[in-house]
Amino acid sequence: MERTVVLITGCSSGIGRHLALRLASDPSRSFKVYATLRDLRAQGPLWEEARARGCPPDSLETLQLDVRDSDSVAAARAHVTEGRVDVLVCNAGRGLLGPLEAHAAGAVSSVLDVNVAGTVRTLQAFLPDMKRRRSGRVLVTGSMGGLMGLPFNAVYCASKFALEGLCESLAVLLPPFGIHVSLIECGPVRTAFQDKLEGGPGGVLDCTDAQTRHLFSLYQRHCEQVFREAAQDPEEVTEVFLTALRAPRPALRYFSTERFLPLARLRLEDPSGCSYVAAMQRAVFADEPAEAGAEAGSPELGAPPAAPQ
Repeated sequence: MERTVVLITGCSSGIGRHLALRLASDPSRSFKVYATLRDLRAQGPLWEEARARGCPPDSLETLQLDVRDSDSVAAARAHVTEGRVDVLVCNAGRGLLGPLEAHAAGAVSSVLDVNVAGTVRTLQAFLPDMKRRRSGRVLVTGSMGGLMGLPFNAVYCASKFALEGLCESLAVLLPPFGIHVSLIECGPVRTAFQDKLEGGPGGVLDCTDAQTRHLFSLYQRHCEQVFREAAQDPEEVTEVFLTALRAPRPALRYFSTERFLPLARLRLEDPSGCSYVAAMQRAVFADEPAEAGAEAGSPELGAPPAAPQ
């Protein structure tokens, strides 16, 4: 039986690592997984978990791949011994949290380079062969932060909004080639993602004003509450990837949780944005007085997502 060849970026931790292990250990033994990492020195935990799960020795390989470097992406593609990738999972990503003025220019560039340009580089490397073979699946780790703006996540949300446009455009174009593109829209997930924020949590807060620092403290408190109440385990999220991977006619978007969909719908129901902005302000900064008239007509909604995966 010919196995499905899957290449996943960003497998040093989090969703990427869990997905690689889930596929490599699948009882059907129908997947060959290439788990890629920017730094192969970080592959130890992946192999430890693979042994613990009893992954067949030929079901999993690791490759060095840095999405910031086109030559690195091309080299990883050349090391796929089957000569093809059936399923490409663009998962590598970075976060950036804090007041916009507190972010160093290098941190902003790094997040956009990894999250947006890095995804483009990866797609540029693998799409031509999929188009020639007229077959392929592309799964991209999206975020509720790509469907709604979140305070203190301006650059991260900008990068995820960009992925929405990128993937939606390709989803229209590629079906005649037998290629389907799907976004897996994640809310907060219990991974090390928050520990790897570019520039640290909040950046350099000393350069911001006192009110902004106060609002950031309210946002951090909000994040802690949302993570306690709504954060998902990576194993739960990987099952959504499998649903998309196995669907005969894949949708463009799959959601790991429906908790935040009312807020996403609100953006569409009121194109002016006023209802969404008022609802988000009220939910996150509940201790702060809203601007006069800002809440008029805005419905009661559940808590918005914290800084998501």
